[in-house]
Amino acid sequence: MQKLAFKRYIIPVDTIHGFAKIMFVWHPKSFSALILAGYLFASLPLIFSLIYSATAINQLSTQNRQVVYKAERIAHFSRILVNHAASMERSVKLTSILEDKSLLKKYFQSHDEFRDILQNLSSLPLTDKQRQLIQIIESSESAIFHDVTKILDARKHIVQRHVDFSTLIVATQDFLNHGDAPIEREVEAMQKMADQANRIIMLLLAGLVPFVTLLAFGFSVLITRPIRQIDNAIRSMGNGNLSSPVEINGPQDLQQLANRLNWMRQRLMEIEDQKSTFLQHVSHELKTPLTSIREGANLLCEGVAGKLTERQSEITKILYSNSLHLQKRIEDLLNFSALQSAKAILIRQNVALKPLLDLIVHDQYLAMTNKSLKIELLCPDLSIECDQQKLGIIMDNLLSNAIKYSPVGGQIKIRVKEINDTIRLDVIDSGPGIDPTDRERIFDAFYQGRKAPQSHIRGTGLGLAIAREYALAHSGTLELTELEAGTCFRLALPATRMVVTA
Repeated sequence: MQKLAFKRYIIPVDTIHGFAKIMFVWHPKSFSALILAGYLFASLPLIFSLIYSATAINQLSTQNRQVVYKAERIAHFSRILVNHAASMERSVKLTSILEDKSLLKKYFQSHDEFRDILQNLSSLPLTDKQRQLIQIIESSESAIFHDVTKILDARKHIVQRHVDFSTLIVATQDFLNHGDAPIEREVEAMQKMADQANRIIMLLLAGLVPFVTLLAFGFSVLITRPIRQIDNAIRSMGNGNLSSPVEINGPQDLQQLANRLNWMRQRLMEIEDQKSTFLQHVSHELKTPLTSIREGANLLCEGVAGKLTERQSEITKILYSNSLHLQKRIEDLLNFSALQSAKAILIRQNVALKPLLDLIVHDQYLAMTNKSLKIELLCPDLSIECDQQKLGIIMDNLLSNAIKYSPVGGQIKIRVKEINDTIRLDVIDSGPGIDPTDRERIFDAFYQGRKAPQSHIRGTGLGLAIAREYALAHSGTLELTELEAGTCFRLALPATRMVVTA
């Protein structure tokens, strides 16, 4: 009987580790090749399982055909043995009764066929009991053949002697009755093999489900990781971070895209450097003639060159006021260039906030008077360790922004309080508020809000950007808070103070 051999395959841990290493380090030449490899690796275990199942079913089918064929052969030969045994017995009895030796011809013909069948049965898979019966049948038939040969050798009359066929008849009948035993044994073996194949297939399926899931997850990481890296690189460059190189771990075509992004990053850095240099040069070039214009306008206003008419005095005041606006814009450009070049250095000292705010409000008195604005200043006696000039620029920019967006006759509130070792300054206006689309970019350099008043002189869009950078330099924050009406910018600085020792 043939037996099916189902081998148990065990994958070593080193093989799994090596496969995982190859899967996460290997970089195909193209993104499409990576996707194709992912489908291939994910389908290979399933294909292997299907091939194994088909092979096992085919082996079981082949074994089944062989078992049925051999069982049928054994049953067929068993019946022939019984028939030939009965035929040989009749031939011998007729020969004895009729005393005609020619009747033994039928016996010898059945005897030859009987021997051929025994040889065929010996080559088939038999049980131990059936092989014992075959031996009994052979020995019994040999004894009968010896007796029949003596009858044939008699010269005259047939010797009346009894030839015993009972042992042969009983043995052939027993062999026929035991013909189902090999079938039952083969069926039992096939059932065991089918159960074993079923267990192996179930184990394969139980192992393939997490394995294929792991493969799918691994290749999804391989596919999405370079895309995520590209997205992060573009987002980082969009946020102004141009110092970090773009690195993409993936197929060669995506790595070439990373090289292009690095080239674009370097070009943007060069453009930023050129822009900063241009701003510095232009600002310095404009500052000197502007100082002369401002001083000249101031002298004319004071009547140094002679008494002016009312109309001339009004014109000189306009010139002087606009020269101050232009000077502030140039200073904003210089401050922004210094920030971009990382040249902003803090000169810390203890600063009283109330006098500083009074000075800032006084400097903006003319602008507030022109719009009939009311200001509400609530500031306790607090001091903070900071750079007075840069903190003054922060407050001045916030107040200028509030004046710019407040309507005529509106109100501006400035509130200062200390909460949990943090000094918080709120500047609240009564304007139309910040457009929702402007909230994310309100602190970007050169960005102009959508709701800027048309009558107001448009600035450079650097005030809030400079204010936030100076706030960050003081380890603080500057943010836009939500209000039902108007706008509130909140400056939060750590309430540190210098310790003065005698």
